[in-house]
Amino acid sequence: MQSRFAVRSSRFRRVLPSSSTRWGVLSLTLLSLLCVDPLPAADAKEKGKSLEAYRSAGSKPGGNAAGGRTVFEGPKAKCASCHAIGGETRKAGPDLLGIADKYRRHELVEHMLHPDKSILAGYATSVFVTKDAKVHTGVIEDRQPTHVDLFIASGEKVRLASDDIASEKAGKNSLMPKGLWQELSEQEFVDLTAYVETLKDPDLYKLAGAATPEKIGPTKKPVRLVPIIGDNLRFGHPVWFEPLPGVENAFVVVENDPAKVWVLEITPTETKKSLFLDFKKEAHTGQHMGLMGLAFHPKFLENRKYYLNHHYLEGKAFGTYVIERQATKDYRRDAAVASRRLIRIPQNTILHTGGMIGFGPDGFLYIGTGDGGPQTDPNGRSQKASILSGSILRIDVDRKDEGLEYGIPKSNPFVGSKDPRVRGEVWAIGLRQAWRFSWDPETDDLWVGDVGQVRFEEITIVRAGENHGWNVYEGFLPFSDRYKSKASSYVAPVVALGRRHGASVTGGYVYRGKRSPGYRGVYIFGDYESKRLWGLTQKDRQLTKILEIGRAPDRMTTFALDRDGEIYFLGYDHGLIYRLDFGKQKFE
Repeated sequence: MQSRFAVRSSRFRRVLPSSSTRWGVLSLTLLSLLCVDPLPAADAKEKGKSLEAYRSAGSKPGGNAAGGRTVFEGPKAKCASCHAIGGETRKAGPDLLGIADKYRRHELVEHMLHPDKSILAGYATSVFVTKDAKVHTGVIEDRQPTHVDLFIASGEKVRLASDDIASEKAGKNSLMPKGLWQELSEQEFVDLTAYVETLKDPDLYKLAGAATPEKIGPTKKPVRLVPIIGDNLRFGHPVWFEPLPGVENAFVVVENDPAKVWVLEITPTETKKSLFLDFKKEAHTGQHMGLMGLAFHPKFLENRKYYLNHHYLEGKAFGTYVIERQATKDYRRDAAVASRRLIRIPQNTILHTGGMIGFGPDGFLYIGTGDGGPQTDPNGRSQKASILSGSILRIDVDRKDEGLEYGIPKSNPFVGSKDPRVRGEVWAIGLRQAWRFSWDPETDDLWVGDVGQVRFEEITIVRAGENHGWNVYEGFLPFSDRYKSKASSYVAPVVALGRRHGASVTGGYVYRGKRSPGYRGVYIFGDYESKRLWGLTQKDRQLTKILEIGRAPDRMTTFALDRDGEIYFLGYDHGLIYRLDFGKQKFE
């Protein structure tokens, strides 16, 4: 079989799929790019400028892109001080290469005028108060035991000694100076918009090949999205949903923040919810923080044990815990027994904490972890099997090894390593943010949705001991040589989606239900930001088909299966749950 990389440089030393081998802190959206924000209406009128006039002018075709570049780099907007356009140099804001692939002109304008309106996960400010009562707000560039390096609004970097830090919390607003658009003439704003509209990634698709599709066509008929609850039963930022073992017609729904778990019962005559667990006293909550996942023990009906993944903040220490709890004898509530903390995963920043936990077909608990930040993983944490970040972990919850609250399966791939630093819990490495994963019940393939950095969102099938490339690779393309190793083989994803398609992939499930035989074997997934839904098929981890199957009415945090194998998704902002109805359509 010819290598998918054969048409590219031979230096792309990456393992290709075959039958035997085989993926906040700046308060900005990716469009909060230009350090601009509206003044209050009264201030705008005082200066004789109208926000609506700027919106209208900027949204129309036209403008001088060359002049806009001068504005971008010039002293008024100072955009270039915080944003790179391609290259490995990291700045305070996101790299803007490919931003125009993702957004249309009017969307670019809207986000330039309102950068705080929709904050992308991973680009929220951090606020530090030092012991001398000074407040420092910015982007965490790096964190070490002795210090924190912080990008501030000017784009410069400040180092705070850990011993000098009195407190730390997540910020809620953009780091960008307010009202800078007011410093631009209307023509300068139009030109600036025209320049940003040129920031596409010309090499993205021609270099990456067929498994990074430039265009994704629609199915003949979009999937029907059926809400299964009414507005009166909305949930608060739900992130997980699955059937409740032992209770007919019942599901559990996990809320991220305020960190609650609910029982949702759906019968022909009634739909109701009741509180299963209120966990806000133990979980550290905030924007995109709190509870992240839940898993029932394979023998839940016998031992009533279940597991949660949640954030913690202990003094200055931040990270995630995976814990064990127990349900009542009727399975409908938490038994109020103290949590048993199985594993603690410390983080350098509040970014990329993973989130998924689930029991595999082998009965072991799998844990998805992120690289822990900062952006671009400058410390190469995902390439290190000596730490628990950027990995899929695999543990045995039914026994305890010496000094641990769990056992390490002897079949784990790094057990017995000659390097004493290597962690036996690690099952696979090289992942950036394994937010959601699932197993195909017919093949036992482990499918992972890995959230990307600058260019790509990845769907990959992961196997024991593999290295899925981050941050040496993003998608199919080289990202950084800093942690590249001649001794490593890097496994390619099944598909890598460019920014025009989405910015935060949510992994889903292979459909094996009975209602829609035309979709059997199709992997269903979506994108949290763009709200697109896709299906794909593969053979030997090579993409054979991908189609857009619909658009969601809300940002999707997770997909789910019911007992019959039918697929659902949760809407994060509106708190509703939808069933995907493929009908009798074929995947074409």
